[in-house]
Amino acid sequence: MSKTRVLIIEDEKLIRWSLRQRFDEEGYIADEAETGKKGLALLKENTYDLVTLDYRLPDITGLKVLEEIRNFDRDLVVVMITAFSNVEDAVHAMRLGAFDYIAKPFKMEELMMLIERGLEQTRLKRQVRDFRNRIRSKFGIEGIIGACPAMQDLFTTIREVAISGASTIFLRGESGTGKDLVAKTIHYNSDRADHTFVNITCTALSEALLESELFGHERGAFTDAKSLKKGLLEVADGGTVFLDEIGDMPAQLQAKLLRFLEERAFRRVGGISDIEVDVRVIAATNKDVEKAVIDGEFREDLFYRLNIIPIDLPPLRERGDDIELLANHYVSSFASEFKKTVTRISDDARSQLLAYSWPGNVRELRNSVERAVLLCKHSVLDPSDFVFGSPVSRTEPQSGVPILPRDGINLASVEEHLVRQALARAGDNQTQAATLLGLSRDQLRYRMNKYELL
Repeated sequence: MSKTRVLIIEDEKLIRWSLRQRFDEEGYIADEAETGKKGLALLKENTYDLVTLDYRLPDITGLKVLEEIRNFDRDLVVVMITAFSNVEDAVHAMRLGAFDYIAKPFKMEELMMLIERGLEQTRLKRQVRDFRNRIRSKFGIEGIIGACPAMQDLFTTIREVAISGASTIFLRGESGTGKDLVAKTIHYNSDRADHTFVNITCTALSEALLESELFGHERGAFTDAKSLKKGLLEVADGGTVFLDEIGDMPAQLQAKLLRFLEERAFRRVGGISDIEVDVRVIAATNKDVEKAVIDGEFREDLFYRLNIIPIDLPPLRERGDDIELLANHYVSSFASEFKKTVTRISDDARSQLLAYSWPGNVRELRNSVERAVLLCKHSVLDPSDFVFGSPVSRTEPQSGVPILPRDGINLASVEEHLVRQALARAGDNQTQAATLLGLSRDQLRYRMNKYELL
């Protein structure tokens, strides 16, 4: 671990010496500057964890130095030290971003406690920054795999929309095409990336619970509302809210969402005051919304309000060789994750992958490759390792009972992958997935919990 590095900007030689001695005892690396300009020069040449800054310097004031520091480093912790202690100076320094303020003469132990708190803040800020950088890297546009013209057009659109001021975006595409990934990519490549990204599936909760999740509720708004709760729209202020499967949102909530999109204000359940927030709303659906409007299942005015910036995600069957690109990527990823010696896909299996229609899209392909890598006993995946369009083997007899492989099989792994495939084919609709597996919804949820799929 690298040592803590501090900079002392102080014109009094004795104070600089005292601070340097104490920092050496603490195991810190300390540099000194007797003027503001020298201190700024050192700051631009080196990386420091903390700065102690005298208010009165022979060339420029400490406040001027602090202003300059904030021009190139917003997060550096600065502790102001001065012989001229007054409230006005302290308030001015804090407004400019000083961590804290201490007056001369000071007790060394009091200053060191202040510095330790400042260094802890530095550590926390760096951890947050590192985490954000990892998230941004994970959801960079380059992380989406696709070389076909439709995907290249999609990447261009994502870049343009992400940096735009668009407050409402509408993602449309079949289940499994990656709408959630595109929503996160838009968020983490925008100026909202340092704020919250929250998502909610509009079919996952009852109408009452969904309303409470979105808008929050006041204490006593209903029987179980024992305390005030902020909704996701409020929690995400400054950031992004992703509304998945919005095509299935109940009609009453559609009206309330429309009001919010038009006014950027809402009321908590049981509330009487409007709350204004600045959030980007990304809605997504796999439904034919125009037909839903005609059938009276979706509000026409909400559709037009959402459809300002529509983004269509192409189904996998229309992406040509992207199927092979994705399959190879997943083979490498899962082989590493499962510590398997699988290296590639055979030519016959490749042809079969390209010929299949992939109704579950990228999600289905990912699940199919994951199962193949996990269960195969050799280094090259062949057609028999893949399951296409059915949770049972294509070599099964007419009775519908799959054939047990000669080397045996891990039944729990097979069950997990059958559950994954059913969820993928059903677009994560648990009732439909349970029907595909001949289970009740409770039996399916038991298995989802067992395999950590909830």
